[in-house]
Parts: sequence; C-alpha cells; structure tokens
Amino acid sequence: MRLREKGKIIIISSPSGGGKSSICRELLAKHKKDGWRFSISHTTRPPRANEKDGREYFFVSGSEFANMQKRGEFAESCIVHKYRYGTPRRPLDETLRKGGVIILDIDVKGAFKLKRMYSEAALAFILPPSRHELKRRLKQRGTEDDKQLQIRLTRALDEMRLYKRFEYVIINEVLDIAVREVEMIIESLHCRRKNLNEEQIARIIG
Repeated sequence: MRLREKGKIIIISSPSGGGKSSICRELLAKHKKDGWRFSISHTTRPPRANEKDGREYFFVSGSEFANMQKRGEFAESCIVHKYRYGTPRRPLDETLRKGGVIILDIDVKGAFKLKRMYSEAALAFILPPSRHELKRRLKQRGTEDDKQLQIRLTRALDEMRLYKRFEYVIINEVLDIAVREVEMIIESLHCRRKNLNEEQIARIIG
C-alpha cells in the first residue's frame, strides 16, 4: 500500500551562474500536468521590459509590501539593492496541507530562512561544474561591466563555499541530468522520516 504523500516543498538555491532558474523552468514545464507549482515572490522593484506581473514576480508598492509584512504574509523577506522581496506564506502552507509540489528559486540567505520555518522542505544547492564555467556563464549574460562582473563572481564563490549547509548538492554540468537529479530528490521526499504520514503508519503497524 502506498503511503499518502504530504505536500512537498523544494528550495533550490545557487550562486549567480549556477543555473537554478533554468532548472526550475525545465521542472515546471515537464510537470505542468502534474500540478507542480512555482512560488512567485512579491517585490517593490519595477518590472523589467520582459517581465509580467504574476509570472516572474508580483510587483507591489512599498506601502503595500509593508502592510503585507505586518500581516505576516511572508515566510521570509529581504532587501536587495534597495528593493524588497518577500516569499508568500500561503502557497507553501496550502501545498503542505493539500499535497503536491511547490518549487522555490531563491538566494542562499533566503533559503536558510525558509528552511528554519519549513523543516520538512528539501534544501538543494546547484553548483557550476567549475570556476571557469561559472565565469563564462556570468560573462555571457552581458548585463554587467568588468567591475560588476568581478563583484558578482566574488560573491558567487563565497556562496559556493556554503554548500555543506545544504541537504542536497547538484553539479549542473548538463542541464537535462541536473533536472533529472532534482526530480529524483522530489520523488523520494515522501520517504523521509519527518514527511511520513504518522496516522497511516499507525494503522499499518497497529
């Protein structure tokens, strides 16, 4: 008899250039019919030209963000380059209660905050295959000058040294393989002791 699964929260983090956003997009595209969800954060920064409200982020005013924060609607929040970002609590709680899978694409500090609040969540870190490849990916973006690129690279290397604080570490050399490895993590989460349905097990063992 298959145990009834609880909802699954998968927190995916990486340094810039690690490839977490690409992995998340692939996972959601492959499992759209399975009802896998993506946690969409709120932010006070203005949308970029290719962004749409409710898709990449929910774009809100500073006062609206502050009111949501006062009402306890965020599981975690932070300030990045003077703008505020917040992870909504409701989708996470709904997933745990109703079942299914929700994926979060979040920075390292936010990942640790969320793990403290949702201990049943899986915490996965995506590493590039080498420093050289990391630098190539960051440079390929073409969004920073040389000075900004070096700052981002230094920060990425600092974050990579925190890999031991994560439960799962995936080296993203080939995207398809990395996606499958995250899938295997998600598929096996119901077997973790803390995620088991205790009432159902009690009925089995008497």
